[in-house]
Order: sequence, then structure tokens, then C-alpha cells
Amino acid sequence: MRIANIETFPVRVPLRPRWRATAPPGHEHGAEFLIARVTTADGIEGVGEASGTPRWSGETVWGTKALIDRILAPRLLGANPEDAIDVEHRMDQVCKHNPFAKAAIEMACWDIRGKAAGQPVHALLGGAGRSLAVRTRYSLAGVRPAEAAVLAAEAVDEGFRTVRVKVGGDPVTDIERVRAVRKAVGADCEIVVDAVGGWDADTAVACIRAMGDCNVAWVEQPTIAGDYTAMAKVKAQTGAQIVADDGVFTFVEAKELIGHGCCDAFSLYPGKNGGIRKAQKIAELGLPCTIGSNGETDIGTAAAAHLCIGSPAFDLERIPGDLRGPKALEFPVVINPLRIEGPITMLTSAPGLGVEVDWATVRRHAAPF
Repeated sequence: MRIANIETFPVRVPLRPRWRATAPPGHEHGAEFLIARVTTADGIEGVGEASGTPRWSGETVWGTKALIDRILAPRLLGANPEDAIDVEHRMDQVCKHNPFAKAAIEMACWDIRGKAAGQPVHALLGGAGRSLAVRTRYSLAGVRPAEAAVLAAEAVDEGFRTVRVKVGGDPVTDIERVRAVRKAVGADCEIVVDAVGGWDADTAVACIRAMGDCNVAWVEQPTIAGDYTAMAKVKAQTGAQIVADDGVFTFVEAKELIGHGCCDAFSLYPGKNGGIRKAQKIAELGLPCTIGSNGETDIGTAAAAHLCIGSPAFDLERIPGDLRGPKALEFPVVINPLRIEGPITMLTSAPGLGVEVDWATVRRHAAPF
């Protein structure tokens, strides 16, 4: 089996009003995605996705399109899409970094592999290690404390057992927001805080201690990515359970985090880590993992779901993650959207990623290029 053609389609999907204030950095009122379609010489098509958030990952859909069209695609023509290591090697040979662009191609190759074998991607990764109905958490942005309390209470009414609260800004407001959420959700709901690398070590220590009576279960990325000394200090001085997210793009970064004693768990997902296989390789280092998100469509969400279902290192029962990106979008870009009901995201056992792109919708909502 050989890759015969690679096409890219930038698309812009409006966010639903409720999610506009809670969008990831760079999304604002709409989200841009780059959908990659890889076709083999014998006519099997696979799809993948890159989400563009320049203020977070540094990648845009327009840069991703140019990179795939002009650099990655020519190097991959004739490659075997079933040879994940060779596909990675070819891309890494001609381009450093750009994990979301590479992940879009790699996802499409997994989609092809699954379709050719008549199996879902999670089966190719090692089988269904858990139910195909995955329980997720509810994520709150850094909104006003009163608004956060209302949204958190609504989430609990919908059945969520874990609420993630964004912090990392003004410490006084951060603490007030977490306290408001705790009061709104009661004692039985788990709270996770995510600083997105926004605190320095001393501020993180002070804030975590001040939130001590809020019973925070996990603290995600308390300090800036790459400062292993700072994160290790926070962990040592607070005893908090730390999740690394923004600081764990690569396998080397993951090993450094472990070696410096920085964290207790990783937040991984295919886009950030450069593909399904690279994310799985990090997950095999030994720390428990949760699944993260960059606000993907059903394509990227399906890829992430297959990863965590097929990889036993993902401890989603203890650390629920994010598989709810499509809920923020006004319409799907696939014909058969994932079922997302309250805190449950359901994957199917259809071959490949299990989603079929609605190409008419993608073309109708093409992002200007």
C-alpha cells in the first residue's frame, strides 16, 4: 500500500455562543481547522485534522496547509501509510516541530490502516482497554467567579463529576473563582485547576496553599513550560498532584519532567504530541495519563478517543479528560458525529477513526487562504 495523494482543506466553524467566552486561545468566536485527506494508490482514503491556535501552539491552519502541501506531502508520496515509524521519520527529516501538522497526516494514515484491516484504530493500538463510552470532565475558562459558579452548577446537574477551573491569572481572582465553584458544586464534585503555565513558582505555591480548603484534586501546568525547577519546587512544597500539559509536547520533555520529579501525570493528545503513536509512546513511560484537547472537531476528537481507549496508561477513571470539542461548534464537519451526551463521549467500533467527513460542508465553510 502506498500514498498516492495528500490534500488539505482549511475550514472555519463558528463557536456556539455559550463557548465563545471559554474558547481556547486563538479561537475567539470561530475555530479554524486544517483537514488532511490522504489517498492510497488503491483508493483508500484517510482523514486527519490540525487545529490552529497560534497563541498556544504557534501553528495556524494557513501555515499548516503550506507546510503539508509544500514540504511534507512531497516527502510522503510513495510511503506506506501502515508504517507509522517511517511516516514519522520522513516528516521529521524535512521539518522540525509543527506537531499538529504532522498529527493531521499521521491520523489519516491510522484511518487508512484501520479501514484496510476492517478494524477501529483502538484495536490496532492494543484493543479496547475500557468502555467505548468515556466519561469526561467539564472545563471552565477564566470567567468571572460568579459566572463560573453558575456554569459549574449546571455541569453538575448534567451529570459531570469533575470540573476543571482555569486559573493562572490574578491570584486573588483565581482563588475567588475556585472557592465560588467549590461552593456551587458541593463537596462530592472533584475540582481540578489549570494554570496554563501562568504562575511563577512562588505564586503557584501560595495559591495552592490558599485553596487548601477547596479540596483541589489535581493542579495542571502550574508554571511555565520548560522550567522544570519551578514545577518541581511547586510539587515539593505543596504536595499537590501535578499534571503536566503545556510542557509535554515531546518524548524528551516527558522524560525530563519525570527525571526532575515535576509531576504525577501527563495530559496528552495526538495533535499536541505530533500523532497517535508519539502520544502513546509518551504514555508508556509509566506515569498515569489523561486525555487533553485543543477544541477539535469530531475527527481529532475521534483520534484522541481511540488513543485513550486503546492505551492502558490512560487513567481516565481517576483523571477524567477532555473529549468534548465538537460540543463547542455550531455544526459538525462529519456526516456521522460522535455521540456526546453530558459527561459521556461515545466512540464506535467502525473501521479506522470511524468518522466520515462532510466534504460539502467543509468546502462551504472554507477558511480564506
